[in-house]
Amino acid sequence: MRPSRPLFAALVGAQLLYPRVPPRGHTAATHGIVGLLAATTAADAVEDRGPLGAVATVGVAGAIGYAAELGGVATGKPFGHYSYTDKLGPAWRGVPFMVFTSWAMMSRPAWSVAGLLTRSRLLRPLVAAGALTAWDVYVDPRMVRDGYWEWPQGGRYEGIPAQNFLGWFVTAAGVFAVWSLLDDGDPRDGHADASLAVFAWTWVGEAAANVLFWQRPRVAAAGGLAMGAFAVPALRARLRAGGRFGGRR
Repeated sequence: MRPSRPLFAALVGAQLLYPRVPPRGHTAATHGIVGLLAATTAADAVEDRGPLGAVATVGVAGAIGYAAELGGVATGKPFGHYSYTDKLGPAWRGVPFMVFTSWAMMSRPAWSVAGLLTRSRLLRPLVAAGALTAWDVYVDPRMVRDGYWEWPQGGRYEGIPAQNFLGWFVTAAGVFAVWSLLDDGDPRDGHADASLAVFAWTWVGEAAANVLFWQRPRVAAAGGLAMGAFAVPALRARLRAGGRFGGRR
């Protein structure tokens, strides 16, 4: 059995249990879920590209994302003016080290989805950037609500400025432009199924959580539409490509 599969199962279980965690344990639980998500997508990358290829792509995503966040906290560009609290742990120049992991862990699912939607080397980085930015439509409102970072000047979407999402798209496009030089794998052959499952589960799970537990239907609708625009056609493409997930390997 591929390691990514039990890791994904553990991730789903942890996220389903999260609403039952007492408030005092939310920060520790969030760290644990981030770790499981990172481990799942990292394992998927190793299974697909081997250890060196996985380190190269995951490292690029984390490094570019972290560098962009350093600039964002210091100058307000490209995301707008925001700041982190101490809830994400140790930081350098105001940016928690966990931010490196955050960019790395969801970049692979976005890249896998984009590979199912287009075969064009020019378009795939842009589609992947859109998919990763769609994820942030869920993430930013939740993390602001839970006190992990803040936007002093607010914004129209749940207190978050539109510039943030433009910054995400531009930064992600830079990540995936580099990935396009490193990764020519085709998800249609059965590679990267765990990453696709992570993307699809996040799309559905976050929508349900925002409706049932967080009472934020606006976020559920916005994030559901944003991620669904990528998840639905990617799932259709994967099913058309070859039977059950995990086949051909």
